Amino acid sequence: MQSIAKPTSQPPFVALADEAICIGPPPSNQSYLVQQNILEAAKITGADAIHPGYGFLSENPSFARLLEENGIILIGPSALSMEIMGDKLSAKDAVKKFDIPLVPGTDYSLSDVHECERIAGEIGYPVLIKASAGGGGKGMRLVTAKEEMKDQLQMAMSEALSSFGDSSVFIEKYVEEPRHIEFQIMADQHGNVVHLFERECSIQRRHQKVVEEAPSSVLDEQLRQKMGQAAVNVAKACNYIGAGTVEFLVDKHLKFYFLEMNTRLQVEHPVTEMITGIDLVEQQIRVARGELLSFTQQDLAIKGHAIELRVYAEDPFNNFLPSINALEKYRPPMGEGIRVDDGFREGMDIPMYYDPMISKLTVFGMTRNAAIQKMKQAIHQYEIEGIETTLDFGNFVMNHPAFVSGKFDTSFVPRYFSKEAYHEQLKPEAEAMAVMADLLHHS
Repeated sequence: MQSIAKPTSQPPFVALADEAICIGPPPSNQSYLVQQNILEAAKITGADAIHPGYGFLSENPSFARLLEENGIILIGPSALSMEIMGDKLSAKDAVKKFDIPLVPGTDYSLSDVHECERIAGEIGYPVLIKASAGGGGKGMRLVTAKEEMKDQLQMAMSEALSSFGDSSVFIEKYVEEPRHIEFQIMADQHGNVVHLFERECSIQRRHQKVVEEAPSSVLDEQLRQKMGQAAVNVAKACNYIGAGTVEFLVDKHLKFYFLEMNTRLQVEHPVTEMITGIDLVEQQIRVARGELLSFTQQDLAIKGHAIELRVYAEDPFNNFLPSINALEKYRPPMGEGIRVDDGFREGMDIPMYYDPMISKLTVFGMTRNAAIQKMKQAIHQYEIEGIETTLDFGNFVMNHPAFVSGKFDTSFVPRYFSKEAYHEQLKPEAEAMAVMADLLHHS
């Protein structure tokens, strides 16, 4: 393991670093997931703390313990907090004493199909089979009738085992027309816990977020306070320290249910930073150093509206399949109210080894409508050639009546989006341009 040179062809995060250490070949199971390699890099550089980001080992309790044993600070929660909240069943058990609403279902793992059929019959179909140790939609199966249970249970358990090394699954009532709303929390080492309001994350594909915004268009102040307090209580239930996210499902009647807690920084943290003015990464570092939070719940307020689009190297018209190639042209937008967090530059290849996200495109406006217009402007200015991206999908969302009105849920993509729907949406604009061209030609 050795320091590496930083030519301009290197990713920006390498070029901007004071010192870079190669921790292994590109496949993550030979590099970013190898704990000893990361520990050795920290020792070589004399690092006293490690920020784990929001992937790979960021929620791995054994990595947290390894760093603690070697006197290195993890900029994140304790291993115990990760273990409690990393398993959905233990998380449910931990929050019970705070009387936090839970989706009807089991609080223990299942493997017997007849037991699953009995429980599903009691709570009523449709139900979800979910991996206890998982997330991101892996190990999750929707069951709408008894005759589907056996096959769906086997597939869920098999996928859970291959994805997380644990085949444990449980059953929950499927919340119909759900919205995915999460609360950002921050806690210091002195018992202070606050929430920094909510993020609406209902625009998803394959149970993974693509568009996020803050605040949500459906929460009034009373519901916001109630859910925010529930999020704070979830953090208290596991003695949480640092930045974390408490996720809820909200049904069509605006009843909310605890879903899970992510014990790390979220990809969509920029929208929270934009509406609160709080740098979450800075706060993570300060908390890890043992500092008191410099603000209270009463000090925090929502200002304006922010929207984030995850710009993926994916073809939205081909089931969002990854688009792997070189970035022949890459020109991100700039301007007031536009923020781009990216890891690529023009000429670089999109690697096949990692998540295909190119950047997070985040915009701010004083109102939700202003933020939507700003996002459309930023998408129009974003120039990417050589690969397919989710920019066109983002434009479709920003122009769709369901999103503009705020009346949407997690079924937005399967319900509204298709190649045909996209081109149908473009028709009025194309017709207007044709009329304008004709007028100019005859003027």
